[in-house]
Amino acid sequence: MSLESQLANTFRSCNTFHHFDKYSDILSPELIQQGFEQAGVATVRRRRLPLEAVLWSVVGMSLFRQQSVWDIANQLDIVLPDKRRFVAPSAVVQARQRLGEEGVKQVFKKMAAHSYQSSNFETWCGLNLLSVDGVVWRTKDTLENHQEFKAQRNQSSENIYPKVRMVCLMELTSHQLIDSAFSDYRTSEMSLAEELIEQTPDQSLTIFDKGYYSLGLLNRWNKVGQERHWMLPVRKDFQYDVVHKYSQSDAIVAIKTSPQARKKFSDLPEIIEARLVSKVIKGKEYQVLTSMRDGLRFPGEDIVELYRYRWEIELGYREMKQTLLDSEYTLRSKRPDMVRQELWGILLAYNLIRQVMTKAASNLDSVCPNQLSFTSSAMAVTQYFAALPLTSPGKLPKHYEVLLQQISMFILPPRRDDRNYPRWVKLKPKKYATNRKNASQLN
Repeated sequence: MSLESQLANTFRSCNTFHHFDKYSDILSPELIQQGFEQAGVATVRRRRLPLEAVLWSVVGMSLFRQQSVWDIANQLDIVLPDKRRFVAPSAVVQARQRLGEEGVKQVFKKMAAHSYQSSNFETWCGLNLLSVDGVVWRTKDTLENHQEFKAQRNQSSENIYPKVRMVCLMELTSHQLIDSAFSDYRTSEMSLAEELIEQTPDQSLTIFDKGYYSLGLLNRWNKVGQERHWMLPVRKDFQYDVVHKYSQSDAIVAIKTSPQARKKFSDLPEIIEARLVSKVIKGKEYQVLTSMRDGLRFPGEDIVELYRYRWEIELGYREMKQTLLDSEYTLRSKRPDMVRQELWGILLAYNLIRQVMTKAASNLDSVCPNQLSFTSSAMAVTQYFAALPLTSPGKLPKHYEVLLQQISMFILPPRRDDRNYPRWVKLKPKKYATNRKNASQLN
């Protein structure tokens, strides 16, 4: 048989498989169906582009950044068979509108909750390490986006791009996202963080930065659920009264709450007690406030050192923007509802890659998922998706095992703690070259 005939038979056999079970190793079809039912978009009607296909095309928008949505739908081979091999580009756009933002949102939430509950993460004193922080996304310069998301502005001008402010809750040893909330640019991060309280898992420690100092938020974060602890650094002018001292740098303190905070948070008492731990690092004193008041279970010497793990969420945002989106910071959608759908798709795609990395790391000894290269893993997962249309269903488990073995080889070298890059104030670039005179010409 000639090579041309073999290729023809291969592609002909691939066209007989259009089942979404091909992707079940990455994302369970049951979770997708539960998300659609929660969003109220589930339907029994069969289209050429069913909702499952549209969901994977939205995920593919993040994995295949340089391709259009139409090309992604055809490349992933998620269109049901018909007399016509391809669908029209307008059909993909209409299908995205039919799916809406709520369908992708609920699938992300179902997947994130299931992945967290089914994984075993590294813990500290029996607590999973989490972090909350914000990030800003840039959208297309359209009138609808300006009205919906607003733009950054100062006293003299306004930024040309509308922006979306997002806050995420991340597990730090795996970089898996647990939940997210976003709104227009002028919404504060603390308001968005309040939406994450209900989804925060028990037996956890959430690390904030000093911008999230709100006694009402922190008190509610701790009281809802069991052992939901928090910690954050405080300013030098922090006011408190010492209740009990464990040591010179470790004490239980009482903090008075303001009437404005008690009005906003009805469950906030007039005084709350917390633990204040201080440590001198390179001649500078750092103070950390936390809800972990048990001095025997939670050593004070380790609490301040824990704060450096908060930077893991910043690395996660860099992975999303620079690696996943290939440093193309402007989102491709032009309508506000499609922008929100695209953002949920980015979070879902990032979590799918991180979930595969977590499974790969579970087969290694003493290796956390965040010690694997995200760039190499993302490339491997993208290649896996691209090869699925040419893979028979019977060989999918083997290909998935090969993917896990491949990712388990992407172990990063140990991080160097001695690296120090002080900030430099660089000259502002000028439009025209300047004629600089040397010292002899000035005399």
